[in-house]
Amino acid sequence: MRLVLMGTGTFAEPAFQALLASNHEVACVVTQPPPKKAGSERGSTRQIGIGVHILAMRAGIPVWRPDSINTPEAISQLASYGADLLVVAAYGQILKPGALAAARLGGINLHASLLPRHRGAAPVAWSILSGDTETGVSVLRMTPALDAGDLVAVVKTPIGPEETAGELEFRLAEMAAKVGVEVVDQMARGPVSGAPQDPALVTRAPKLKKEMGDLDWAEPAGRLALVVRAMQPWPTAFTHWVRPSEGKPPVRLLVVKARAVPGEAHGAEPGTLLPPPADLGCLRVATGGGVLEILSLQPAGKAVMEAGPFLRGRRHQPGDRLVKGAGIA
Repeated sequence: MRLVLMGTGTFAEPAFQALLASNHEVACVVTQPPPKKAGSERGSTRQIGIGVHILAMRAGIPVWRPDSINTPEAISQLASYGADLLVVAAYGQILKPGALAAARLGGINLHASLLPRHRGAAPVAWSILSGDTETGVSVLRMTPALDAGDLVAVVKTPIGPEETAGELEFRLAEMAAKVGVEVVDQMARGPVSGAPQDPALVTRAPKLKKEMGDLDWAEPAGRLALVVRAMQPWPTAFTHWVRPSEGKPPVRLLVVKARAVPGEAHGAEPGTLLPPPADLGCLRVATGGGVLEILSLQPAGKAVMEAGPFLRGRRHQPGDRLVKGAGIA
């Protein structure tokens, strides 16, 4: 079949490469336009890989980056490729009926969750934020409604107990590429039926915002550990170290890796820095329930470091604490 691949970010890259290596023809790659600010190009979880547009250009495949895919001009351009099918993988724009009708068989979407759970732009992060132990890839027939079409194929995988959103998305991207080619093969052989989604099971996965990474120490440690994992690689969990005894401005810290432990905070207020272990292997913080151990972090203007080197260079004093909302940059 003649295909148009529509995708942005790292999630789309394995799908493009798999389709390119298949028996089908990729007529064009459609991706988001260049960002207005240099260096701000982002994908579904703000990961930057090689770039699906660069992969396409290297392979000699035309690349098209319209501001909107739904204008009359864009629909006409899309139809000009004579595609049998649109294959969409984290493209970043919702296709309206006119755009979907530009291909003979419409479109399929490779979505990184077990639909109807986590419809939206950031399903991987929301799977972790929700405490899910299992996720997967859904292939659905596209409709104008967001991620609402009939399910053609579903593959499942467990979520690792320490897996970050970035790590999970890389795995799901490979799964999506494999099942995506299988579905295209099936559609090339004849009609493929799908199963409707249950509206009662729908949950939403909206775009992440920077302030979502601001750790609220009144939350239980288990919840904070989920936030740290879900916010990797973007926007990254963060907090501010307040040092009353030194009279200095709060220090902004990115929290890169952390774990919840069953240890008691012994009545300490949430955000209080607790005595570190003898080996300085972690920064221990009282929370609204249990203790969060910060294993690696990044002070403002510095490189990511393990907790040990950080603590050796900055021993905390009585009254020091981590706080939420000390200024979101």
